Amino acid sequence: MDTYSLYVDLIKKVLSNTIYEDRPTFPYGMNVLDKTQADTMRPDAEGSAEKRGTFDVDHREAGLDVPSVAHTMIGRRRLDNIQECVEQVLRDSVPGDFIETGVWRGGACILMRALLKAHGVEDRNVWLADSFTGVPVTSEESHPLDQDMQFHNLNWVLGCSEEQVRENFTRYGLLDDLVKFLPGMFADTLPTAPIDKLAILRMDGDLYESTMDALVNLYPKLSVGGFAIIDDYAIPACKQAVHDYRDKHGIEEPIETVDVTGVYWRRKH
Repeated sequence: MDTYSLYVDLIKKVLSNTIYEDRPTFPYGMNVLDKTQADTMRPDAEGSAEKRGTFDVDHREAGLDVPSVAHTMIGRRRLDNIQECVEQVLRDSVPGDFIETGVWRGGACILMRALLKAHGVEDRNVWLADSFTGVPVTSEESHPLDQDMQFHNLNWVLGCSEEQVRENFTRYGLLDDLVKFLPGMFADTLPTAPIDKLAILRMDGDLYESTMDALVNLYPKLSVGGFAIIDDYAIPACKQAVHDYRDKHGIEEPIETVDVTGVYWRRKH
């Protein structure tokens, strides 16, 4: 394995923490949408650490757990997909920056910046769009599918501050002027985001409205030859938003499967 491949492989192992194998936040298979049950896993709950279960390499590789320490929860295959897409747009000189909408602890974007750094690319930004407090609180005005999920009840684990994400970048030596932050709700930040073109649009907002906000405001900026990546396609609300947007705009590029929840397509028109 050459030096570049060794570096990127190590970055992915550290991001997913298959090195030190931290325990999951929840035991695998737990219904985390059951608020009463999920609250027993909060760090301040009595005996929560003992209830978390044990590290399982297959779950971590597949992105099927929520790590307590690792900087990403998307798993090895989705990390590999990011690498494949980034390397393809670099080979083909597809113009534009990279963005992830919904960054959690920043792992996917850390990998994007690491790949650009390893290739000596200094003319593309990596944008991080996130509330940095968790997913939006749903209300009666929210999309019905979002109301059903009540994901905001998990913001104690889904939220990660901008300060902590910056610190995570710093630990890899990758926080520089090419890493740009868009803090706030997508509906407020994405319409006016100072982005001209994108080569990678990675969406990890879980909800219908968050996914739609990203598509409406950013997909028109995705260059032909660029990649749209959906992390949460297995979530019905996210999947519905993807198909509603694609149907409305006549997007016919085939949706390719990454793993149990991740999908992507390459823009051709």
